[in-house]
Amino acid sequence: MEIKHYDDGKKGHFKAIEGDVQAGIMTYVWAGDKFIIEHTVGNPDFKGIGKKLLDEAIAFARNNNSKIIPLCPFAKKMFDKHEDIRDVLAQ
Repeated sequence: MEIKHYDDGKKGHFKAIEGDVQAGIMTYVWAGDKFIIEHTVGNPDFKGIGKKLLDEAIAFARNNNSKIIPLCPFAKKMFDKHEDIRDVLAQ
């Protein structure tokens, strides 16, 4: 599986692809130096794909000294559940 990242400076996404099949996508928009995760969609044939996409978003935030605002219900739930990723959570 490959996770591709696209960012045009205003918005972006992380897209998981296996072969010719899209396994999932997580979209975001920039708000200054923070980015807002808006939406996560996972193909039900790929269990755990949402977490893999979120892991990519977290790594991106850490590497770019950014913070994340999780408006997406899935991302919000993961931040509420896992303390170890809150270092990139916007206050």
